[in-house]
Amino acid sequence: MEIGTLERIWRYPVKSLRGEALDEVTVESDGLAGDRTRALVVREGHPRRGKTYRGKEDERLHLGADPLHATGAARERGVELVLRDDAGRYFDDAPVSLIVDRWLAGVSAHVGFALEPERFRPNLFVHAAPTMHLVEDDLTGRALCCGEVRLRVRYPIERCVTTTYDQTTGASTPEVLRYLAQQRSTWMGVYCDVLRAGTVRIGDSLGFAER
Repeated sequence: MEIGTLERIWRYPVKSLRGEALDEVTVESDGLAGDRTRALVVREGHPRRGKTYRGKEDERLHLGADPLHATGAARERGVELVLRDDAGRYFDDAPVSLIVDRWLAGVSAHVGFALEPERFRPNLFVHAAPTMHLVEDDLTGRALCCGEVRLRVRYPIERCVTTTYDQTTGASTPEVLRYLAQQRSTWMGVYCDVLRAGTVRIGDSLGFAER
């Protein structure tokens, strides 16, 4: 069964900062090449001392890509950060995240405008096939193929307050998270593990892997 077609690809060189759009990327056994290989870690001034500073600690953090700007913004709030690149990868959970555009339709209709997928920070954004009506839980545990890559869906992604902020303006729309909590168990997208490395490109088909 075809799930859809890969429409957008993003990686996030610094965890929690803005991602960069790609036309194609190598997916390694531990995630997209260059994805979340650095992170801003709290040195002092925040309860997460020694841990990564996340977007939801400061709604402005994920709106920019410059670590120096982010550290300056945090300093204004009394938080000292240090840029680290010594832990391999800085994932919240699984190596790859994936969203299907149809999953955004309900929340977009609820808030009255088309939500930009970037606010959900996916690696892979898929345009659904006309016959695809599956939701996140339907994919849990299933193996998927996209281009040369084979993935296994781990489970749905539970969302937090960062999804309420516009990626360009920073404007807040609290109804986004309220809708997700009331209508979608706070889910938007799925986490995946990499079963087979390779390259994915915009236009690749995404479907269930043959058993």
